[in-house]
Amino acid sequence: MLTMSMSPHLQPTNPGVMTLLRPLLLDSVPNVQQTAALALGRLANHSDDLAEAVVQGDILPQLVHSLASQNRFYKKAAAFVLRAVAKHSPGLALAVVACGGVDALVLSLEEFDPGVKEAAAWALGYVARHNEQLSQCVVEAGAVPLLVLCLQEPEMALKRISASALSDIAKHTTELAHSVVDNGAIAHLAQMILNPDAKLKRHVLSALSQISKHSVGLAELVVEAEVFPAALACLRDPDDYVRKNVTTLMREVVKHTPELAQFIVNCGGMAAVVDYLGDSSGNVRLPGIMMLGYVAAHTENLAMAVIVAKGVPQLALCLSEEREDHMRAAAAWALGQIGRHTPEHARAVAAASLLPALLQLYLDANSSEDLQVKCKKALKSVLQKCTHLPALEPLLYEAPSNILKHVLCQFSKVLPHDSKARRLFVTSGGLKKMQEMDAEPGSAMQEYIMVINNCYPEEIVRFYSPGYSEVLLERAEKFLPG
Repeated sequence: MLTMSMSPHLQPTNPGVMTLLRPLLLDSVPNVQQTAALALGRLANHSDDLAEAVVQGDILPQLVHSLASQNRFYKKAAAFVLRAVAKHSPGLALAVVACGGVDALVLSLEEFDPGVKEAAAWALGYVARHNEQLSQCVVEAGAVPLLVLCLQEPEMALKRISASALSDIAKHTTELAHSVVDNGAIAHLAQMILNPDAKLKRHVLSALSQISKHSVGLAELVVEAEVFPAALACLRDPDDYVRKNVTTLMREVVKHTPELAQFIVNCGGMAAVVDYLGDSSGNVRLPGIMMLGYVAAHTENLAMAVIVAKGVPQLALCLSEEREDHMRAAAAWALGQIGRHTPEHARAVAAASLLPALLQLYLDANSSEDLQVKCKKALKSVLQKCTHLPALEPLLYEAPSNILKHVLCQFSKVLPHDSKARRLFVTSGGLKKMQEMDAEPGSAMQEYIMVINNCYPEEIVRFYSPGYSEVLLERAEKFLPG
């Protein structure tokens, strides 16, 4: 019998290994055939170069031919080889399609043995996950209705892999997602949301997310299957990926319309996601951060629902605690969506001391380009609505001119109508700081400065202008007492 050990002269990277293993696939002893197939699968799984060697060795057609006639142990091993080859790249997955591998795997989904079905579903998922074209090949081979049937089998491993494969098919386009939905997948997936098996829930929630993301119609079908509020219980699951995937599902639903977002808010989804962000850290926070941003983007009322649910301080924590730039960029984007609606919304963001934090990240040379862009947009969105001047004042001392003009614009709107704010602007040093600013003649910034200066008597403006103290000293020197 063939064993898995190899001599030093025949290491896995040596092409001679493939030449030796290929004839063993046709050996008269079934155990030898199976072990040879298993060895090929492990080699192909190891690296894309070895998977390429399996393809170049013309081994796949032999495996595919044997899939139809051999025993269940060999079929599992052959499906493993096809999966191991397909996983590496679209090109290698296409080689599996070209040799008739997908058709043979679909036939294996009709086998009695659940282990054969599982191996076939796994391989089909690995083919489909790469791109739309490969996923379409899997659909056209008739895999989807059989995968939906596999969801209903009692074996837990088969349920998991079938849900995963359906997720891989649905993710590429609206049409592919419809091919999954049209075969009744949503109802069966929805029934499994509260299953105690964490891995199954991961795949089920992922599949529902991949379906929901494409269109309003698909998201509505998921909602109509009464996935919510039952799915909210998954936010308390001990498994990180279950929690992440249910938050992703909520993100994909709320992004489409205000009505869908309102539905999730009414289910208690907003408060649940804010709590989730507080209990987690790292990348698993990302879909929750984006979900809050999508909800807030729709309408003033929905943005206020995020504020009422204490979403702003939670996003502020994400902005300060996370070290990855893409996470901080998402938090900045979400805060911009909350603060851009009205002065009340902007004040909620500004009062959390977020404007200096966003400015600092925007100015930080170590910040990624995307983070800088998101912080700049968020700052502008909030500044253009913010009338809470104490929150704006720190920016007078730190902001570059492209941000400063928005800050001064807000002061120029508020100060002419608010005597207390005018007094505070003087006593806090804001007026003095403004006189030191170098604005281009005829620029919007110069116009705002003039509007603000016109709110004060000329002698006060002169008093705080640079060099005025020297003028006074000079006058003092020249003054002759009577």
